Amino acid sequence: MSKSTDERGRIYLPKDVRKRFGDQYRIVELPSHVALFPVDEDPLEGLRAAVGDAFEGESVDALKEKAREAISREVQEEAESRSQRREE
Repeated sequence: MSKSTDERGRIYLPKDVRKRFGDQYRIVELPSHVALFPVDEDPLEGLRAAVGDAFEGESVDALKEKAREAISREVQEEAESRSQRREE
């Protein structure tokens, strides 16, 4: 399927595409092209459907807390790594 933008840069998706994939998309810029990925109405349910029972029994708050902890660890590890490189 090939589409062009209008004068305001908009792309119109055919009704059958919107009906099949929904009305919300994430635009991802890649080195060689741009891709549209449908966004579920409930992204957490979409994620659960994609990964099966990996998050079974986990609340949204618990998942957020785990993500924050993982990011904190990564930031701390990166800071320590930079500090060690400066000392060398």
